[in-house]
Amino acid sequence: MSRFYGPIGFITSEEIPEGSGIWVEVPIEKMYRGNVVRNYKRFEDGSSINKNLNISNSISIVADPYISNHLNSVRYIKWLGGYWSVTGVDVQFPRLVLNIGGVYNGPTVGASSEIGEHPRIE
Repeated sequence: MSRFYGPIGFITSEEIPEGSGIWVEVPIEKMYRGNVVRNYKRFEDGSSINKNLNISNSISIVADPYISNHLNSVRYIKWLGGYWSVTGVDVQFPRLVLNIGGVYNGPTVGASSEIGEHPRIE
């Protein structure tokens, strides 16, 4: 059984600036360790030129109070150098089994969330 250690991403909504009525998705990452209990990948034929990579992996972690109280905001996991969508959470207290699907394309910690900000090329 393989081991896992890395960030799990949570998405919360915050009103920025306060009182403006504009809600923004804010990513938060917490580090967890666990076991990879299922390791399976597949390529799907789609309408695009390249085939889509989907993984159907499951990672078992020990639940802590933060993830137990924020199960509804778990969105992604960083694993093997990529961001993957969490498609489901199986609660087997005291462990949680995170089911992972395709590539995650939403906001992440460290990514520029401001429009107009681009990396500087020198």
